[in-house]
Amino acid sequence: MVYLLPAVMLFRNGDFSALIAIVSYAIAPAVRYGMAGMQHVPSERVEAAIMSGCTGWQTFRFVRLPSALPTLLLGVNQTVMMALSMLVIAALVGTRELGQDVYTALARGETGPGIVAGLCVACIALVADALLKSGAARAARHEGDAHV
Repeated sequence: MVYLLPAVMLFRNGDFSALIAIVSYAIAPAVRYGMAGMQHVPSERVEAAIMSGCTGWQTFRFVRLPSALPTLLLGVNQTVMMALSMLVIAALVGTRELGQDVYTALARGETGPGIVAGLCVACIALVADALLKSGAARAARHEGDAHV
C-alpha cells in the first residue's frame, strides 16, 4: 500500500499508477541481488581478465556477468515474485487483470472464482519460480564454486 498510494495521488486510479507501484515495489530485490552478484565475483577472475588485456566492457561481459549470473537470476526470481504479490494489491486502484479477479471475488464473497483466480496467480508464480531456479542452478553448475 505504501508504494501504491503515491502513485495513485500522482497519476489517479488506473493501470499506469498500478504499473508504477508494481515496478517501484519489485525493483528493490533486483538491485540488491545485482549488487551482491557483482560483489561476489572472484577477484582472481577479474585480475586475470585485466592482465590478459581485457577492456572494462570485455571484463564485464565475459567475466563479471557470467560469474554473477546465478545470483542475478535469483534476483529476477525475487523480482517476479514481488511483482506478482503487488499485482493483487494493485487491483485496489481499478486495474483490469488477474489481480482484479481476485479482488472482486473477495469483495463479493464468491469463493469459487476467488479460489480459481488465486490458484492462477499461484501457478504463474510457481512456474516462474521453477524456471528461474533451474536456470540459476544450471548457471551455478557452469560457473563452479564461484557463487554461494
